[in-house]
Amino acid sequence: MDALILAAGVGNRLGELGDRPKSLLEFGGHSLLARHLDALARIGVARLTVCVGYRHELLAAEIARHAQMPVATVLNPDFREGSVRSLWTAREALRSGAEVLLMDADVLYAPALLKTLADSRHANCFLLDRDLPPGDEPVKICVRDGRIVEFRKRPDPAIPRDFAGESVGFFKFSPGAAAELAATTERYIAQRRQSEAYEEAIRDLILADTQALGFEDITSTPWIEIDFPDDVRRAREDILPRIAHD
Repeated sequence: MDALILAAGVGNRLGELGDRPKSLLEFGGHSLLARHLDALARIGVARLTVCVGYRHELLAAEIARHAQMPVATVLNPDFREGSVRSLWTAREALRSGAEVLLMDADVLYAPALLKTLADSRHANCFLLDRDLPPGDEPVKICVRDGRIVEFRKRPDPAIPRDFAGESVGFFKFSPGAAAELAATTERYIAQRRQSEAYEEAIRDLILADTQALGFEDITSTPWIEIDFPDDVRRAREDILPRIAHD
């Protein structure tokens, strides 16, 4: 199993905390990136690719300090564009011929969450949290009859669903699905849609319905995506104490 971490972004919404890549924010004395590297090593990931951009030299130094497996970095010089540009930049990691874990870099989580994803019986798997916060910020996974039918911050109301949950931003893809996703990113760039979020390319995979897609409910597992200063506070005061002994 391989892994791909998207860590190129700037983190403008963090204010003065955004003077470094978000994945270098520290919680309990360890950066998010160092925590990812440790969690991936625990589940036996063979190879890791990290897409870097903003202040990439800092990320490279952190990887050198903590890597427990072969790690390749790919540089997205256009990191201020949409995140689909980062996924496109790292598209060859999706064509490795192995299962691929695709991960956002800005998430603090219990390592058990990643093990749930890796061990899932679903060849292509999303992680779904039923405690869905209100508003347009969370990316929603919409489910109908046990199948994922929509995936967006603002789901299409014309698509029926039984319920929706929040996406963690971690995915497992089979070699075939990963290659299809790589091809989708190439189409986006060819169509000059580089301002799009990478989730839109994944949504296209869902709507194409060419791959069997499943999900794991991780509602009881602590995690948080770091976007705003209040997320940093919540991560330190609420999430970190719940995962400190994991």
